[in-house]
Amino acid sequence: MDKKKQRSLNLWLKQQSKQAKNWLILAITFGFVSSLLLLAQAALLASILHQLIIEHTDKYELIPSFLGLSGIIAIRALCSWGREIAGYRCGQQVRIHIRQTILEKLESLGPAYIKQKPAGSWATLLLEQVDDMQDFFARYLPQMSLSVFVPFVILVVVFPINWVAGFIFLLTAPLIPLFMALVGLKAADANRKNFKALQRLSGHFYDRLQAMTTIRLFDRTRAETEIMRGASEVFRTRTMDVLRIAFLSSAVLEFFTSISIAMTAVYFGFAFIGELNFGDYGLGVTLFSGLFILILAPEFYQPLRDLGTFYHAKQQAVGAAESIVEFLSTEVDSVVSGSKAISDEGSITIRARDLEVFSPDGKQLVGPLSFTLVANQTTAIVGPSGAGKTTLINAILGFLPYKGSLTINDIERKDLDLKHWRSQVSWVGQNPLLLHGSIRDNITLGKPYVSNQQVSQALDDSFSSEFVEEHGLDYLISDRSSGLSVGQAQRLALARAMIQNGRFWLLDEPTASLDARSERLVVQGLENQINNRTALMVTHQLNPLRSVDQIIVMQNGIIVQSGDFDYLESKTGVFQDMLFANQTMQATTRGNLDA
Repeated sequence: MDKKKQRSLNLWLKQQSKQAKNWLILAITFGFVSSLLLLAQAALLASILHQLIIEHTDKYELIPSFLGLSGIIAIRALCSWGREIAGYRCGQQVRIHIRQTILEKLESLGPAYIKQKPAGSWATLLLEQVDDMQDFFARYLPQMSLSVFVPFVILVVVFPINWVAGFIFLLTAPLIPLFMALVGLKAADANRKNFKALQRLSGHFYDRLQAMTTIRLFDRTRAETEIMRGASEVFRTRTMDVLRIAFLSSAVLEFFTSISIAMTAVYFGFAFIGELNFGDYGLGVTLFSGLFILILAPEFYQPLRDLGTFYHAKQQAVGAAESIVEFLSTEVDSVVSGSKAISDEGSITIRARDLEVFSPDGKQLVGPLSFTLVANQTTAIVGPSGAGKTTLINAILGFLPYKGSLTINDIERKDLDLKHWRSQVSWVGQNPLLLHGSIRDNITLGKPYVSNQQVSQALDDSFSSEFVEEHGLDYLISDRSSGLSVGQAQRLALARAMIQNGRFWLLDEPTASLDARSERLVVQGLENQINNRTALMVTHQLNPLRSVDQIIVMQNGIIVQSGDFDYLESKTGVFQDMLFANQTMQATTRGNLDA
């Protein structure tokens, strides 16, 4: 990583600390107060030993000094506790802010951009990499201030007592941050590579975990195991590189600190036996002054040693921040929400004129398209895989940028308040997404204003009551629909859409992968809901479309046919070919079942 980029990442990290400025100041204050108490503790301890050894003071006369020493130690312990708590709160508050920023960016980019990377990579970015910034804000930043304040205060106290000891401290102190910086440059690059390896491993693992059944059915277990082993080995190598540098850093810091303290001890040793007669301003080196400075010597370097220890946390945070900053600064044609809201009354009409839809990075996906979704009518979009059906849906929902005209009730989608627009949509997809929680939570999505009567009505209308009554509304299900069949999960998704009670219904393969009975129940529930409402259905199953008002046929990103079922059935083209293939497949399936 070049120095310019590292400086920019350091600056970004420090800017984030402003989100928890009060906690950061409190952590520094506790550390500074503790250092002042340290001076008093060292002076009191040196005074006690001087009086006992040199002045032969009776130990009972020193009881107040011993009590004072105990009190100072207790107060320092409280300061250390307070500093840890304040530092943790500082890191916690900043991490919450960074995660919120990432989530807002993901929301603005939309699902089309998110699908470009494995879910495991996003989880690593949002969880592990943000967590690895904790010690930077909780420990490194407060320690960076204390590593300046504490040595300065000790120098101010030591120089009037003995200038030689002061010069030893002053001349040897810069060696620690110098070598710390040299080691840290290597640590930042190692951490960056480690995070890249972790992202790849997380993506591999999560995707293979989701596809475990498919992998086993196609006998790819051994091959995928080798892929995982390779990714794990790369991550192991990167992690060991980071640990190697961390241990090297600690060894270097301990070496120079020990040398510096040893030089101070040797000076005072020779001064006590009369071999060195300078540095004490002609006052002589007393046991008090020698002990006081020797007690302070390790404490003078301790903030710098702690900074060196936490410097690894800084380089770890820099490595983690690289991917985050790169993601947050991604320049894409993200969808910007407008401020206009469609009327809460009346039906929905959607019109497209010369519509061209683009990916977040500016690549044209479909278009130009011109069509109208008539109010209170059901329109179906059909076409082969890759025709652009899902892309068109993402554009209507406000997840992809576009050119041309796309209006909802005569208001351009670019000008619409997307949050308000999406609240008018009831969506039932091909793969129902159920959250980890109870059946009630999944139906209401945590909306507090949904009454039990509304829930009961939605369950009845979606034909979900038959199995919900068996389990109960508090029955816990996982995000993988554990404990429910696909048909039951789809009917719960239908009940959720009914609770939404949108004026525009969007149906994306709602009956795919369902058995005959579940398909019949879902279709019946949908027909009851979309009657006299504007609806858009995406499907590959053509025979159920005989009652649909309008069918739009797409191929290669453009509309090639449109009309009702009878009209398209009689015309040579894509729809007729798809219908023939559909009927052939159904006949083959029936033949296999009969056999």
